[in-house]
Amino acid sequence: MTHVSVLLPQALEYLAIRPDGIYVDATFGAGGHARAILERLSTGRLIALDADPEAVDRAKAIAHPALTFVHANFRALGDVLDAQGVPLVDGVLFDLGVSSMQFDDVQRGFSFRHAAALDMRMNPYAGKSAYDVLNTASERELADIFYQYGEERASRRIAHAIVERRRAGSLPKTTVEFANFVAGVTHRGSHARIHPATRVFQALRIAVNDELGALRDGLGAAIGRLRGAGRIVVISFHSLEDRIVKNTFREDERLNVLTKKPIVPGSTETAANPRARSAKMRAAERKAS
Repeated sequence: MTHVSVLLPQALEYLAIRPDGIYVDATFGAGGHARAILERLSTGRLIALDADPEAVDRAKAIAHPALTFVHANFRALGDVLDAQGVPLVDGVLFDLGVSSMQFDDVQRGFSFRHAAALDMRMNPYAGKSAYDVLNTASERELADIFYQYGEERASRRIAHAIVERRRAGSLPKTTVEFANFVAGVTHRGSHARIHPATRVFQALRIAVNDELGALRDGLGAAIGRLRGAGRIVVISFHSLEDRIVKNTFREDERLNVLTKKPIVPGSTETAANPRARSAKMRAAERKAS
């Protein structure tokens, strides 16, 4: 599936882009939001980040003089801006989660639609893979991952079964094998509304990439670098992310919240792009100092 930027017009509206402003696209992805921001700049600048090394070539393909791309996780946003000699910015955009390209790339192991190694790393050259986590975490740690990050009710049962398979030396090594294993443990059949392994895969991906910790760090860095009247816009795709964004915006006294309720895609967008259905967008503005 071709990647489609979610809530693009709304994100641009809330960023309130100035032609001479400095902006950060913290999650470059396929570059859809970046291209739209660049079209609105004249003497301004866009600094884009992405943890996925495959985004490097996609950024090079844009070849826009106002674009600076840095291969980095957005939790390092402050360090990136320091290296670029940029103390303050006019806006920051976060488009969270897995892109369609990552999800559809069989070798990345994000999906169980096709057999692949259990990887799930945004940066496949750093950190532990999903298989490493399954093979080394304690039963308690696994149960906590599945429950806290996937809200999986059978978390303890699944964790116990994984440890038992580990002891027997038969832990599933591919996405399909592991998905079938989870389905067998939970005894949920094809009649279930979502595949029995969906929540477990989400939880593993979040744990492997420390997505919630990175989000907290990234939000703090972004808010700290906004100049007065600068905007921060965040598009999230599950309740755990949205809760962090909502609470951060509400509790940070430096911000005025612009979206009392999250902005969600309309029926036309969700019909054209079903993956947009779970998207929620929130925006805030830095108070004038």
